[in-house]
Amino acid sequence: MKRIYLYLIACAFLFVGQAQEEIVLSGKQLFGDLKARHIGPALMSGRIIDLEGHPTNDRIVYAGSAGGGVWKSANGGASFQPIFDDHAQSIGKVKLDPQDPDNIIWVGTGEIWTRNSVSVGDGLYKSVDGGVNWTKVGFEKSERISSIEINPENTNVMYVGVLGALWGDSDERGVYKSEDGGQTWDKVLYIDETTGCGDVIMDPNDPNTLYASMWEFRRSGWGFNSGGEKSALYKSTDAGKTWDKIHNGFPSGKLGRIAVAVAPSDNNILYAVLETEDENKRGLYKSTDAGANWEHLNSDFGLVVRPFYFSRIVIDPKNPDVVVKAGLFGSISRDGGKTFKGMGNMHADIHDILFDIKNSDRMYVGTDGGVYRTWDGGTTMEIVANLPLSQFYHISVDNEEPYNVYGGLQDNGSWYGPSSSPGGVEARDWNVVGYGDGFRVLKHPGKKILYSEMQGADNVWRYDMETMSTKTVQPLQTKGEDKLRFNWNAPMAVSEAQPDRFYMGSQYLHRSEDMGNTWEVISSDLTTNDPAKQNQEESGGISKDNSGAENHCTIFTIAESPVNQQVIWVGTDDGNIQVTKDGGKSWTNTTTNLPGDVPANTWVYHIEASVHGEGTAYAVLDGHTSGDMNTYVYKTTDFGQSWNSIVTDEIYGFARNLQEDFVNEDLLFLGTEFGLYVTVNGGKNWSQFTNNMPPVAVHFIDMQKKTNDIVMGTHGRGVIIIDDISPLREITQEVLAKDVHFFESKPAIIEETSPFGGTATEMEFVGANGSNDVKVTYYLKKKHIFGKMSMEVQDMSGKKLAELSPGKSKGINVVTWNGLIRPPKLAKGKSFAFGGFTSPRMPAGDYKIVMNKGKDRHETTVTLVNDPKSTITEEERKANHETVIKLYDMSEQLAYMVYQIDEILAKAEEVKTNGGSKEADAVIKDLNELKEILVVTTGDNYVASAEPQLRGKLATLYAKIAGGFQAPSASELDNLNLLEERFEKAKNDFSYIQSKRVPKMEKYMEGKGMSMIEFKSFEEFIDE
Repeated sequence: MKRIYLYLIACAFLFVGQAQEEIVLSGKQLFGDLKARHIGPALMSGRIIDLEGHPTNDRIVYAGSAGGGVWKSANGGASFQPIFDDHAQSIGKVKLDPQDPDNIIWVGTGEIWTRNSVSVGDGLYKSVDGGVNWTKVGFEKSERISSIEINPENTNVMYVGVLGALWGDSDERGVYKSEDGGQTWDKVLYIDETTGCGDVIMDPNDPNTLYASMWEFRRSGWGFNSGGEKSALYKSTDAGKTWDKIHNGFPSGKLGRIAVAVAPSDNNILYAVLETEDENKRGLYKSTDAGANWEHLNSDFGLVVRPFYFSRIVIDPKNPDVVVKAGLFGSISRDGGKTFKGMGNMHADIHDILFDIKNSDRMYVGTDGGVYRTWDGGTTMEIVANLPLSQFYHISVDNEEPYNVYGGLQDNGSWYGPSSSPGGVEARDWNVVGYGDGFRVLKHPGKKILYSEMQGADNVWRYDMETMSTKTVQPLQTKGEDKLRFNWNAPMAVSEAQPDRFYMGSQYLHRSEDMGNTWEVISSDLTTNDPAKQNQEESGGISKDNSGAENHCTIFTIAESPVNQQVIWVGTDDGNIQVTKDGGKSWTNTTTNLPGDVPANTWVYHIEASVHGEGTAYAVLDGHTSGDMNTYVYKTTDFGQSWNSIVTDEIYGFARNLQEDFVNEDLLFLGTEFGLYVTVNGGKNWSQFTNNMPPVAVHFIDMQKKTNDIVMGTHGRGVIIIDDISPLREITQEVLAKDVHFFESKPAIIEETSPFGGTATEMEFVGANGSNDVKVTYYLKKKHIFGKMSMEVQDMSGKKLAELSPGKSKGINVVTWNGLIRPPKLAKGKSFAFGGFTSPRMPAGDYKIVMNKGKDRHETTVTLVNDPKSTITEEERKANHETVIKLYDMSEQLAYMVYQIDEILAKAEEVKTNGGSKEADAVIKDLNELKEILVVTTGDNYVASAEPQLRGKLATLYAKIAGGFQAPSASELDNLNLLEERFEKAKNDFSYIQSKRVPKMEKYMEGKGMSMIEFKSFEEFIDE
């Protein structure tokens, strides 16, 4: 008995444990049919790292981008398509197999032009099906792969140059060799943990001869060092077994980054661009004996500027005297490097050049602003207009309808554009509101005013959107004050509580109550003020590079509480999280309250002040500029007295930004280096959002409060929007326990405006619009596999209006209804009629969605509402709808009449063949004459058709009125009366033929034992 009792207790505990076990959805099951859309822009595009051409097909070109993946063109660069959207989007090198270039493609990830804002890679990838599928084949810790070389005689032999980690030491650097097609690798050239391979190139005539430039470098959040004793140029003549420096003719002393190229048409000719300690010895060197000796030819500014960023030299494959050097504007020489001239007008910052294999006057150029093409050797340039690779640092949204998205781009200024536009979001929809590197763009909460900035707060503009006038309003140093330290990415913030209030952060927090006209400092220095991190003028190493990008010990993020304007949070790039509860009179540094796993001085990238409590905030810390790639996200509910991590192992990549939901405190959106992550339970579990969302670096997220859209500023794929995330708010354990759950559906607005759009050229990128359709969103506990499943729209009386195709997946499903019923069924004829493609619109009101799942029936209600901005009256809408339905019914009645005529004619022809010409001829004659009045009976459905008859005229009038919302015009009603009269006459004529002609033929048929004429019912005919 005791054993039974213990057994029952154990079972009870087991049952309770199972009952309390939390249901967790992830990935596709969680997000279902929620899908991201991309709106660009592409008119300013983004940074291109590498260009690769097909060895035999000059129409195929690949572009590897800084943060937007790999893109392929099959039409000579006229248009590109992404082929690498499931993997790390920062690209270092693309390489095609020389023996099988149509199928085997290699991609080394991680940008190699090592500016302060670069993304990171996560290894080497291979495709054997032309880029459809990819497999990672190693180098997970490489961070940046600069080169891939493949032996054309034996493609199992390959070399990979690994630049390696930018922000810390790493032993995964140098030159690696594989002899089994990438399955295993041996390190064949390695210097140390601080020196990586900038380039490894193969002699075009001798695959055993290799050249490798090794570069000693390091970047931190407050400085950059290029060069050292270990930077060198090496050569191997035995397939990488041994290496020798080839410096004969190079100056003594330390070297920095070295660009090197060997002429494809003469392998004795090499060019190298050196970064040297002696400024007079920098620039272009040439060897005519395969690197044995070097001659210094040129030290033009265009050749030596920013070698860490511009270290690519390219030689014409047909002419060794034609040399192109990447640089600020690009330089080209046609005399073997003696003299250079600038290339044609295009975006500055040139990173790679590709010559056409057949015509050297045709070139492709990769810049900070995308890909350009030239047909005249670089004199004139044309941008490729469909590469949406823009790199946003920050974005924000307003409350216009449709709302606008504002943001600043890397080296492409500041912009704003609509979230949707007629025909899609085109290049012409975007407006420029700043220069230089753009960062934050913030809209005044109540006025047609916005604030924009360029790097380092060198300029902060207040822009009047109505008058298009600007005023600079940045805080400036005044007498008796310290020099202001602004981050390269200087923080700004506006106040919802006090709309004219404007914040900026240097080492101090500045506040203006009059939109920037006057400023007050409301804090002491909130940073660590570490003097060791404030020597930016020394940054650069061998080549000084004091651009301001390394300004440090600065405020980086500002957040005023939406609950209490006296509560303000500040995060600094040197690790402080400061809060004031009295509007800046006193401050508390809460950094010491962070858990012990956070290294000291970790960059505070973002603070999100919560709408759910004045003491609640989130802090996102980013350690990657110290070589720490871990994820740090914390929440406080007590003004920072304690911080709790909400990170799990499900998150991959360091994070930069977090957006909380304004309704459900447990719903959070996290932007990371490798995409978007979402939690519906306050951080207990996270899922990566991948529905049309590549793993691109998400630098900033905003939420549009009216539409519930998540809007992301990505650093490589422009603006990405997830429309209406409200279903995620409803996910609870109670919902997940149900077999079926319909989520609340927002009323769908019947969009009445119809401006003309869609005028972009076929070669321009056009951003997708959001849908105005009714969304039927529901959860299925299990995937529907067995039995029937259907869904239909009904009016509230139960009349069927439309059929929908239900989603059957486990998790969230989204089905849309556009508020239309099927178009009218038109009579068969030899003419094209738009009426047959125009569906009647259902009026505003409630409608039932009925889903039959096996034997179970589930219902929900959706609502259509009229456009609140509309000036159309209810009487006009009613008149429009009644007229549309009247024409709809007439068109289908006419279609049924023509169907009956055709059936009788077919039977009459059968009677004729059975000897009944006398009885059939009269029927055939009268029906054909009637049919020719009703429909066009000859032609090609296009320009060879005859003049429209009753069918075409009814359909045309129907399409005109159904395409609008207003009451029919007097002319349209007069035309309708005319068509009604004609239709009535046609019906009378048909009735006469049926009563006078057809019975005689039917009598003959009966006598011959022929089958009689039978018609489908009207309903059967319409539904077939």
